[in-house]
Amino acid sequence: MATREYQFQGVAPGGQSVQGTIMASSKSKAKEKVDRLSEEHGFKPSDLKQRRTFLYKVRHPNGTVTEGEQKAFSKTEVEEALENMNVDVVKVRAKWFDFEFSPPQQDLIMFVRLAANLLRENLPFDEVLEMLVNDVSSKSLRQVIRDLNSDLKSGMSAEKAFNKHRDKLGKFTAYMLGIASRSGNMAEIYEATAQFLERKDEFSSRVRSAMIMPAVTTVGMLGAMVWYIWYIVPATAGLFEGMGMDITLPPLTSFSLAMAHWLDQNWLWVLIATVTPIVAFVVWARTEQGKFYLHKYMIQVPVIGKLLHKINVEIFCRVFAILYSGAGDNLRVIRVAAEACGNKYMEYRIRNVTIPMMTAQGASLVQALKASGVFTSMAITRFKSGAETGSVKESALQMANYYEQETELSLDATVESIQTAVSVIIASGVLFLTILSAEMAFIQPSQADMMGM
Repeated sequence: MATREYQFQGVAPGGQSVQGTIMASSKSKAKEKVDRLSEEHGFKPSDLKQRRTFLYKVRHPNGTVTEGEQKAFSKTEVEEALENMNVDVVKVRAKWFDFEFSPPQQDLIMFVRLAANLLRENLPFDEVLEMLVNDVSSKSLRQVIRDLNSDLKSGMSAEKAFNKHRDKLGKFTAYMLGIASRSGNMAEIYEATAQFLERKDEFSSRVRSAMIMPAVTTVGMLGAMVWYIWYIVPATAGLFEGMGMDITLPPLTSFSLAMAHWLDQNWLWVLIATVTPIVAFVVWARTEQGKFYLHKYMIQVPVIGKLLHKINVEIFCRVFAILYSGAGDNLRVIRVAAEACGNKYMEYRIRNVTIPMMTAQGASLVQALKASGVFTSMAITRFKSGAETGSVKESALQMANYYEQETELSLDATVESIQTAVSVIIASGVLFLTILSAEMAFIQPSQADMMGM
């Protein structure tokens, strides 16, 4: 669920007014956070407003009327901001359907890539944001850039400003762009983030393009078989049966005709039995528990599971290599890399096994990663050699590059295997329909049946 921004107000024991903003997925969650803050800091909450979109219409001094939209906590806030711009406010109202969507991945990649290029030209970051806000086509991303620019100008830290939009930018992207301002080399961090997002999007696109055509072809073949058995067979072979002729139908034709009759009587139950599990699985897979178990057993599937597992390890190693410093708060680096790897089960094991072992038991990085049970033996070996030589960062990057090359080759082989399997399914279906058609072509009534007819 997308997080939204809420503004709370209250009164301190001395009578001073208290105001602040929080991020929450719903108003009830926001109220719980405010209640906890009020207990910690001793103030009494009085108001809670959600930041939402307002539509406005204004008239400029030259008579031109323009319309637009603005995010704010109240209608009054929008009116005051417009009046300060020396325009006549005609109308301001809350947007009826204020849905917030995540920006398209391509727009996000373009934003990070262009920002990296402009930062290499030594442009100030606020100018970069002002230049990019009009170049993105996504409304949601445009609003994110406006909010970032406003928050940064008001003195908010970059980490906090970007973290407010982690549901739209992604946890990894928000974290990377947030720490870039204090890294000493913003362009390098933005460049690394852009490369990571491009690599991830390229792989996702290749997987989708590889799976869509086989899926459509298979569904089309199954649909053609059902149509042939349920409609064509009763319309041809069933014709003789309806005339009362004593004809011994071939086995495949007899089976298909019986199946067609059975479908006539039970098609509703068949539809329910087919659709219900699919819908239930999709709904379950969208839950946190569903994602956890789906990701846990997905990497155990032969061929494709091994490929996905290596991709998850590759992403972890690449993010780890980008952020690892050899000193300081590298537990946070491990946590961010776990979130970015794209596998909820791996993330859970790293957060609940690896990190506690390093903090509570003082285990080394290699011991803690091995204890999680989610890394390949090759990855553990490379981390071990890197720890022994003091080149953990380089070893992680080498592991990421190696798995990137291997997964690209493995993906091509997997796509060919899928296409071969689909070809076998199509050939089997065509063979079935060919034999069925041949059988029906040789059905002939006896001379006595013909005379009787």
